[in-house]
Amino acid sequence: MTRHQQQLAAALDTLDRAFASEEPFPVTGCTYCYGDQDLADLSGPLDLIADDLLSAVAAEVPSHWDDFPRLYRRLAPRIIRSAVTGRLHVDENLIASRLVAAEWTTWDAPLAGAVHDVWAAWWQATLHTRPGPVSVRETLSLITVATGALRPWLDVWTGTRAETADAQLADLLDDVLVEYEITELHMGFYDEYDASAELLSWLLTEVRDRADDARLDEPYLLEHHEAGQGTGPGSSDPGGDATRKIGEG
Repeated sequence: MTRHQQQLAAALDTLDRAFASEEPFPVTGCTYCYGDQDLADLSGPLDLIADDLLSAVAAEVPSHWDDFPRLYRRLAPRIIRSAVTGRLHVDENLIASRLVAAEWTTWDAPLAGAVHDVWAAWWQATLHTRPGPVSVRETLSLITVATGALRPWLDVWTGTRAETADAQLADLLDDVLVEYEITELHMGFYDEYDASAELLSWLLTEVRDRADDARLDEPYLLEHHEAGQGTGPGSSDPGGDATRKIGEG
């Protein structure tokens, strides 16, 4: 296990400890989709909830639960650990959207801080590991939508001079340059975050020397970039303090 993987493992363990104070509570919701035993299991010890039930709840629409924010907050350590390790079998984009719906950045500071520290450690581990359990595009999408900001994570990538980071860059290009998807690239299950202008500008101006891909020289992309200067999404961070410490460690 590399140093960055160890840091991620430590961040996940810290997440578990931070959320240990979240007590079980009587979970109520859609009895058409979830039977009495399911609701009883969700109301019991966190570690006894079956993986398939956890995955179902992780993806479920908020309206299925009488207290969705509290339920998702209580399940967050297991959902996030499973997502980060590639064992949840739920679209990573959907997890980000659900966390936003649960307003994770408004949780008590120790909880929100522990979640964000996982994002930072996961991103470092992703840039220093290839292949990883989750693709670099899906990882970037989840943490971008969850924190409401792409630029900080790109800055970390720019500052990471490692063969694995450059290899992950090549993987991202292979993904987003198919039929020039990058010109209309949205992140999030509901396409909440328009990443096109920010990501294309970064690729063409900041890491072009590290991206050995002739497709980036296509006139169409260059024209698209020039036309979009100054029209990218704002860089405001609705997560407030939750976006601190990006890249530390």
